[in-house]
Amino acid sequence: MAPPRLLLVGAGGHGRAVLATLRDAGWPEPAGVLDDDPACPGLPGLPWLGPVSRAAALRAEGLAAAHVALGANALRRRLGEQLLALGFDLPPVVHPSAVLAGDARLGAGSLAMPRVVLGAAARAGRHAILNSGCIVEHDCRLGEACHIAPGAVLGGGVRVGNEVLVGILAGVRPGIRIGDGALIAVGAAVVADVAAGSVMGGVPARPVRQGAPPPAPPPGR
Repeated sequence: MAPPRLLLVGAGGHGRAVLATLRDAGWPEPAGVLDDDPACPGLPGLPWLGPVSRAAALRAEGLAAAHVALGANALRRRLGEQLLALGFDLPPVVHPSAVLAGDARLGAGSLAMPRVVLGAAARAGRHAILNSGCIVEHDCRLGEACHIAPGAVLGGGVRVGNEVLVGILAGVRPGIRIGDGALIAVGAAVVADVAAGSVMGGVPARPVRQGAPPPAPPPGR
């Protein structure tokens, strides 16, 4: 079945990366982009169709599929769930250079960027970002709206909660559990379980902030 024509939500840097992935993968050119910035220039070659509140009207006009191209985990999850409630399909987007095991699964609205590896029986929840060159090994479970940043490596059987950010070039030992809303800093080496809301950094990773609620996402992106 041919991939659908998408409505994109978010015209920032991550939106440009998503658009490049779609074009590399041979998807139909998206219908346009929604963004709440009134000065939004759209995305390269795509028109700005208005603020996010126009999604319901565009669904009524016949657009049936969408992708939330925003890097902020909580915002991406919230808007993705709103689009699902409006009746949009949120098909996973996979770059042609990504390597997904035959029994690996990506949830609705998820994204696998260039050179991603998703191992045997691994699962990523809805609205997840697997960013360029990350490796998610066998039997990992990723919660909703998590972000595995470029070059990060998760060993086998890691459990990642909802809205977690695993930073660039971070490494996570096999079998580790990372709680909801945690943030793993750039280059950290995680060798013990991480409590929800914690910020971890260093080699080996230690708490920078432990057990606090995750920070609010920045507006718009």
